[in-house]
Amino acid sequence: MFVHIMLRQINMSKLKIAVLYYSSTGANHQMAKWAEAAAESTGAEVRRRFFRETAPEAAIAQNEAWKSFHDNIGKKETPAELDDLEWADAIVFCVPTRYGNLPGQAAAFIDTTGGLWFNGKLANKIVTGITSAQNPLGGQESTLTTLYKTMMHWGAIIVPTGYTDKALFAAGGNPSGTSATVSGSGEIQNADAVKAAITHQVKRLAGIAEKMI
Repeated sequence: MFVHIMLRQINMSKLKIAVLYYSSTGANHQMAKWAEAAAESTGAEVRRRFFRETAPEAAIAQNEAWKSFHDNIGKKETPAELDDLEWADAIVFCVPTRYGNLPGQAAAFIDTTGGLWFNGKLANKIVTGITSAQNPLGGQESTLTTLYKTMMHWGAIIVPTGYTDKALFAAGGNPSGTSATVSGSGEIQNADAVKAAITHQVKRLAGIAEKMI
């Protein structure tokens, strides 16, 4: 009787999903918000957190869209902390590509996770990735596979999109995760399709996480 009661209490606890993102001109901010809404629609407890800006002000000032987002939104977002990783059952990473790799802001945060990794706190996290670039061949898939290589070191459980829903084809058909083509000013091309793909991806993540935790 005691065992059955305890199991029932555990199953009633809410799934915890962290949406961790970086954005320079606003596109990944919007995509992270779509991911957050999709996660909340599953009944999960959700934290949306921003990877701190590490670029110098001089570099930011050279791009009007970057400066506008940085000054008006980025500075007001809740920054990602190591506690958010430990807290989460599942994690959505939403980052733009930088030369086919993770942006330095996300990489700098990941570089601080050694203590959690050493103590086994990152193993078995359920993870997925979303990205963007200014053109379809701008490194979108390699950015996500770069992210996933780190997740393998964590011992995380990676949930790619594959081709599990027709929405993914409409958004470009990246099997690693939803990827968007974005203008230099931060406008998301084919935005409705990208939103639908992200919604499917995050709900898929949540469904798999609920089965595994």
